[in-house]
Amino acid sequence: MAEEVDYYPMWESLGMDTASHDALLGAVGQMYGSMYLTQNNRPASTSYLDNFATNLHSGAIKEKLDAKESGKAKKIIGSFCLYVPEEIVTAAGGIAVGLCAGADFATDEVEKHLPRNTCPLIKGFTGFKLGRVCPYIESSDLVVGENTCDGKKKAYEFFATQKPMYIMDVPHVRTDETKQMWRNEIHRLAERLEQETGQKITAESLAEGIKVANDKRRALQRLYHARAFDPVPISGLDSLLTVQAAFMDDPVRLTGAINDMAVECEKRGAAGEGVAPKGSKRILYTGTPMAVPNWKLFNIIEKAGAVVVGEECCTGSRYYKDLVDESGTTVDEMLDAIADRYFNIQCAIFTPNPGREEDVIRMAREQHADGIIDCSLQFCTIYEMESFGMEQAADKAGIPYLHLTTDYSTEDAGQLNTRIEAFLETL
Repeated sequence: MAEEVDYYPMWESLGMDTASHDALLGAVGQMYGSMYLTQNNRPASTSYLDNFATNLHSGAIKEKLDAKESGKAKKIIGSFCLYVPEEIVTAAGGIAVGLCAGADFATDEVEKHLPRNTCPLIKGFTGFKLGRVCPYIESSDLVVGENTCDGKKKAYEFFATQKPMYIMDVPHVRTDETKQMWRNEIHRLAERLEQETGQKITAESLAEGIKVANDKRRALQRLYHARAFDPVPISGLDSLLTVQAAFMDDPVRLTGAINDMAVECEKRGAAGEGVAPKGSKRILYTGTPMAVPNWKLFNIIEKAGAVVVGEECCTGSRYYKDLVDESGTTVDEMLDAIADRYFNIQCAIFTPNPGREEDVIRMAREQHADGIIDCSLQFCTIYEMESFGMEQAADKAGIPYLHLTTDYSTEDAGQLNTRIEAFLETL
């Protein structure tokens, strides 16, 4: 039997509010139990996800701090967006981590610094910092932000008073000129990370960083394709958590676990074994990202009897759809290849942005989706705007479509459930 570890000294050394953190862990643990552990016929390999969730704020953080203390890693680099290339962080001797942003916390304190009508994700990460309850934020030596939307861009000005920050300038149009600008931005990030960690990026370290990230993406692609079976071998909830873990867990270990899940799901699919009965309504999700522990919408969809078979979002296919070209031999060639891969992410910040609509329709057909649910977090203007074009694209493709707007609270759960059940009845 493993010896129980006391993590309070670690949390206290990070300056965390342990009483508030206890309350947060209690609430998230209860939520996880009611959403994840009540699922029927989960693949056995998803026990890895349960272990990940259990250790998210404890063993997983200690592992990163121990790596830094032992010299295996130089610094912990946090981010809120998949535009921050983990390949470069790894090559510079850093540990890349996604930061807490998926729940409301310390809202009254947040609204002393940010407008009340700010999107929940921005208020969430600000609240986690002001409440001192996210060990990922507290342990980060540098936070790399990006100007993907006006809300984040301005909120980072306040966040920079709380943590050391570096901001990346992400283009919002795609031209040859902006592609070169983005390549330059990636090279500048590499220089900044070398300064932070004190470790020079070499062709060998960058090639390894690219391979580690690409291997993780290949594993996620394999799991995604296994979800095309009917019945579906793994739930949308477990698939969402797998991608959420990809931002926070040890990449090599997680890649092995994802491949294990993919193998089991392929076998389950071939044997006709699933998490929902054959013929259950199949939903493709698209919209704003879902940071841990934002599992509300998928829980409602799947408790209503449907199953989510794919996610076109930052905590979904955008994370793993494209690989970095591995043919480069010099640091400059590899940095350009990284830039080109990330430049192709179909985020709603781009104008025009037909690629996102094309990806949604393609994925809906690949996964044999019966309908598309497009969800925006409240006050997320760019995704709300794109919902009109997305609905037209779905109508043209003959795929039923539902747009929802929500936040992190449970107050609208009843309304969401009613609308989703009504939508499922039409399919």
